[in-house]
Amino acid sequence: MAKGGFNMQGLMKQAQKMQEKIQKAQEGLKDKTIEATVGGGMIKVVFNGAQEMVSIEIDKEAVDPDDVETLQDLVLSAVNAGLKKSQDMVQEEMGDITGGMNIPGMF
Repeated sequence: MAKGGFNMQGLMKQAQKMQEKIQKAQEGLKDKTIEATVGGGMIKVVFNGAQEMVSIEIDKEAVDPDDVETLQDLVLSAVNAGLKKSQDMVQEEMGDITGGMNIPGMF
């Protein structure tokens, strides 16, 4: 019986260590960024690993008062591409820690 309890304690310690590593990685991801560009570089967005957009650049050539819809589409595409890249970065970082296990609610 003591042997079974020992295994559970060991498992709990491993889970706690993994949680600490994940927390440190999440903090570090806030400092990592990716960028996405669309429209031949007319729109550039930068996201961090916390899935926050930290900057957006819009080339003045993309701003046409007679064609606002195209600008809106470009911004939307850039934001979605940046968000996807940011999510992929987080998945890769966390996958290294968790060994590929998907832990709901962790990231």
